[in-house]
Amino acid sequence: MTTVLIDYDSGNLHSAEKAFQRMAREGGHAPVIVTDRPEDVAAASRIVLPGDGAFPACRRGLQAIDGLEEAIVEAVETRGVPFLGICVGMQMLASWGREYEDVAGFGWVPGEVVRIAPAEPGMKVPHMGWNDLVIDRAHPVLSGLATGDHAYFVHSYHMQVAAAEDLLAHVDYGGPVTAIVGRGNVVGTQFHPEKSQRAGLRLISNFLGWTP
Repeated sequence: MTTVLIDYDSGNLHSAEKAFQRMAREGGHAPVIVTDRPEDVAAASRIVLPGDGAFPACRRGLQAIDGLEEAIVEAVETRGVPFLGICVGMQMLASWGREYEDVAGFGWVPGEVVRIAPAEPGMKVPHMGWNDLVIDRAHPVLSGLATGDHAYFVHSYHMQVAAAEDLLAHVDYGGPVTAIVGRGNVVGTQFHPEKSQRAGLRLISNFLGWTP
């Protein structure tokens, strides 16, 4: 049994790999491997999908690896494998991404990914740096986290969920910006937990021990 961190040439996985491997060791969880092989996904007990860059490019990068997306879908939808999406990996959980063009996501968390539009003049996009989480709903992956905990963000688009119960946490950036979503065996963070110090490492540890 392994936790698979998917490598599809979308960003630098080094810090994520180190953080997940550290928390796996400390918590006595299954080993973490970085891979792009569908057969590894098919055997995985947990899946982590990171993503940096634009939604369309990440979506196509994933689809370009023969059999990889099919293995992910089978694992999540048929076997119920716990899944964590990070940044654009989280955005791909939505029904649609609206960045530059309309591109379909996995549809596991109904909603769409749209550009951040701060209500306050002078607030820059992208939303970059530290922000305080506001916890909207309890979830096992959020155990030990609280409103006011800090997380590190770098993004210009965010998910608008169709169902309020799928929103686990948000931040304020000239208005609410989605931070964490979850439905069934799937969760996603807009921020980078591997760069979010105590709160991020706690979330990673929780995910590695989570049984939906």
